[in-house]
Amino acid sequence: MSNEIFIFAGEVSGDLHGAHLMESLYQLNPDVKIVGVGGPRMRAKGLECLIPMENFQVMGFIDIIFAFPRLFRLFKKVKNLILKRCPQSVIFIDYPGFNLRMARAIKKSKSTSKLIHYICPSVWAWGKKRIPLMEKNLDLLLTILPFEKKYFNQGKLETHYVGNPLITQKRPPTSGKYLSIFPGSRFKEIKRNFPLQLEVALKMREKCPHLKCAISCVKKEFLPLIKKHLNGEDIPIFSSSETLMQKTKMAIATSGTVTLELALHQIPTVVTYAITKLDLFLAQKIFRINLPYYSLPNIIADREVFKELFGPYLTKDNLTSAVASLRDQEHIKKGCAEIKNLLGDKNASHEAANLILK
Repeated sequence: MSNEIFIFAGEVSGDLHGAHLMESLYQLNPDVKIVGVGGPRMRAKGLECLIPMENFQVMGFIDIIFAFPRLFRLFKKVKNLILKRCPQSVIFIDYPGFNLRMARAIKKSKSTSKLIHYICPSVWAWGKKRIPLMEKNLDLLLTILPFEKKYFNQGKLETHYVGNPLITQKRPPTSGKYLSIFPGSRFKEIKRNFPLQLEVALKMREKCPHLKCAISCVKKEFLPLIKKHLNGEDIPIFSSSETLMQKTKMAIATSGTVTLELALHQIPTVVTYAITKLDLFLAQKIFRINLPYYSLPNIIADREVFKELFGPYLTKDNLTSAVASLRDQEHIKKGCAEIKNLLGDKNASHEAANLILK
């Protein structure tokens, strides 16, 4: 067994969490060797990158079907790398469709590596059948949402709530200047959500001349798509979502981790998620995803803090009405404060690193 840790992150949020985790691992043990699959943030922290994370990125049920041959080849490659290197532990970050199958394959191969999943799959939303498989194949589960631990039998799988990684970020007070758009972190998310988000934001600006618009664009490669829809409109574009949040009064955001960041900044937000009719059919009829809420802030609070507009409910009229309602901010901000209290004050990456090294 080699003296190293293998980390796998297959998407943007996993790369962010992985980078923070690596930083804590190095602080606690400067001699630890970390290899695996990661994105730019993890590579910047010193990951010995065996396969770039970008090779694994897909979105939506249909995209996964078309990407299956490529993902299957990558699966075999990752499995062989883990078995050949035989690390002390393997840390799977989120990306459950791939990672839980990988954990089962490694376990079947009688590997002595400890198998750890950081950031629990959404088994409370769909895929409850995954729970016994996780209890059978994993050695340790680290969750970042406080209610997830109750779904697992502690006698079968050691499970810890380590806190949420977003809690430890410093948040200066917001100056409340912009109606900001956070259109997503993937090309297809932006393509599907941004045109309507922009149309409604501009309409609100007409009604409220004191309100200015701004846009978050987290990757340079998305700029042409964003600018294509601006049609010459002079709207500031921020490469740092954190910087933009400090200047934001209210927001329209595509569903994702960014909505929880907005809640922790106490920024009233409307959450959108445009999906195809086929994806909607698969989600509701085949995968039986039927939750009272779909955005992270509302799931944590177990009530509607942010207005959600998903699938067929995402229309121009509905979004315009929802954004207009954000002007009544106080009850939304109280809900945001409640979410922060529920998450607690643990340093997630430090707690997770401690448990991993033990």
